Amino acid sequence: MNFLKLIRYQNLLLLAFMQIVFRYGFLKLQNIPLALSDFNYALLVLSTVLIAAAGYIINNIFDQETDSINKPNAVVVGKSITENTAYNLYILLNVSGVGIGFYLSNVISKPGFAAIFIVIAATLYIYATSLKQMMLVGNLIVAALLSISILIIGVFDLFPVTHASNQQLMGSLFSILLDYAIFSFLINFIREIIKDIEDVNGDYNQGMTTLPIVLGITRTLKVVFVFSFVPLLLLLFYINNYLVANDLYIATAFALLLIVAPILYFIIQLLTAKNAKDYHAMSTLLKWILFIGILSIFIITLNINYNA
Repeated sequence: MNFLKLIRYQNLLLLAFMQIVFRYGFLKLQNIPLALSDFNYALLVLSTVLIAAAGYIINNIFDQETDSINKPNAVVVGKSITENTAYNLYILLNVSGVGIGFYLSNVISKPGFAAIFIVIAATLYIYATSLKQMMLVGNLIVAALLSISILIIGVFDLFPVTHASNQQLMGSLFSILLDYAIFSFLINFIREIIKDIEDVNGDYNQGMTTLPIVLGITRTLKVVFVFSFVPLLLLLFYINNYLVANDLYIATAFALLLIVAPILYFIIQLLTAKNAKDYHAMSTLLKWILFIGILSIFIITLNINYNA
């Protein structure tokens, strides 16, 4: 159980779920050729999860002092798991994840794509050791890496089997993945700032320069309030121009009730949040919005097939 806490298994399950939904709830239902077999796609998911787990471990190693203030009951490294053991697990998971990535790159005859996994692993290490302490930079990197885990599906499953005769179709499918990657980036970026507000005391004591420390909690909440309208307005635009316009009323109702409404509730909560408990609840709400948002691709696909 301590190992599961160390790698933040809930987030890893969400990551795996996201990649499975895009493959089997979207791409597999399009009647198109895919580059990876089911087994190799499972390896792609495993590789992503292993590298992400390694990232959580190295982050926990360097966050020991901060977490002892912000989340004393959640500290694992240095208590139930030694720092030396954590480092060994970090190396094992990274080597395994990158190794699988190298194998998959050769499976699709694109050995250079192995660099993607190396860059992700290296970025997570640099984030944990230095970039996390820089205002907004760490937030942007974490949000971007989640988006990349969506785009990597297109890179490994669509790009290798794209040719002149299906380029337009494959391009449109990849653009849908890009839309979801942008949505995930925006929601996760907001969530990272909320987490910084929640952890402001420990971060301040460690000399970090997060947005809440530089601007103060009140001003940061105002910034988040304004920025939260970006994904909301983009989502409403998307619903109107792609769902409503194509008579996808089931998907429209799903999106309005389970994605738009929670985002509006989150925005309202920004006006009344006052303590760490409130910020934690808002962070959890954003995670659920992200979960439901990913699930919507399956609902949209079913709605399209139903209308057909």
